[in-house]
Amino acid sequence: MDEIVLAVDPGRDKVGMAVVSKAHGTLLRCVASASDYASRGAKLAAAHGVHRIVVGDRTGSREAVRALALSSGLEVITVDEHRSSMEARQRYLCEHRGTGLCRFVPIGLRTPPEPFDDYVAEILAARYFELQRKEKESTP
Repeated sequence: MDEIVLAVDPGRDKVGMAVVSKAHGTLLRCVASASDYASRGAKLAAAHGVHRIVVGDRTGSREAVRALALSSGLEVITVDEHRSSMEARQRYLCEHRGTGLCRFVPIGLRTPPEPFDDYVAEILAARYFELQRKEKESTP
């Protein structure tokens, strides 16, 4: 059975969200304001048949877990967020190579022109699926 999760990267000003299917990959990515992410997350979860919500374990995670659980009624799980922003920045810049002379500027010297918190959320979902896979392998 295909599992679908809503991954959330909570922050002070904005929140990255990604709906990710275990079988089909990323279905949707978006960045929401910190003031309305819980209701938006509940709507996304209902619209996409989400089974559980995955939240990064750093900035604002306690409040996010509470708000998302209340608004959606789904199980909320935290995953390690260490270095996920750096990984997301790299992924964003690889997918958005730039135009003109920017194409020739090394990725390490480029700065994303827009928030990429949704890419962080996508990475959190991948980490969750990887943890699930490892738990299955270690269970006799």
